[in-house]
Amino acid sequence: MTFRRTLCLALLLILPRSMPAQQDDLLMRIWNGVQQAQSKFTNGCGTLVETRSSQLMTKPMMLRGKFCAEGLTRFSLEYFAPNAMHIRFNTDYLNVTGGDGKTEILEIGNGVRRAQSAFSRENSIAGLKKNFTITATENARDYEMKFVPRTEAFRRRMNYLVVKLGKRDFLPRSLEVDGKNGVNSVFVIDFTTTNTKLPAETFEVIKPK
Repeated sequence: MTFRRTLCLALLLILPRSMPAQQDDLLMRIWNGVQQAQSKFTNGCGTLVETRSSQLMTKPMMLRGKFCAEGLTRFSLEYFAPNAMHIRFNTDYLNVTGGDGKTEILEIGNGVRRAQSAFSRENSIAGLKKNFTITATENARDYEMKFVPRTEAFRRRMNYLVVKLGKRDFLPRSLEVDGKNGVNSVFVIDFTTTNTKLPAETFEVIKPK
């Protein structure tokens, strides 16, 4: 379950950091944009294409699905090709349901909150400097940030994380996670709706009895 925990944390931690010299202004601009986007967009849904590869695979696997996210505490990710799988996270619990209908229940809320607290507005600069070395660049359409863990808490889960954000709305466009388990996943993200009323069952999870 290491990869699924890593994926969950990565999807909830799409945040920038501060760096010396000329990159300091760029990253502060990105940070402020992300904060504004989090206030502006209460939720969002769209489509996702994941390209997954590893040394154990003869060729990369492409997975297609759809997602919805609300704040930093709830998301739903449903793959429909090549195999069905539904991942839901709500505050404390992560549910993973396979094509056979069986659901695995993981309690990861405390870990997520500890990670997020390091990146809250009041702790952002200090926390990010402590935990990551990051390179930021920009082009005509996107901001790109590469996060390389400095501390063991993150290093044991991933080798690096690369995030691309749209310059117009600061919403994520792609996410690359290179995990310690040897799996590399690149997610291409396309938001189709934002700030819509979502069905109550969108983020429903099964909790341990």
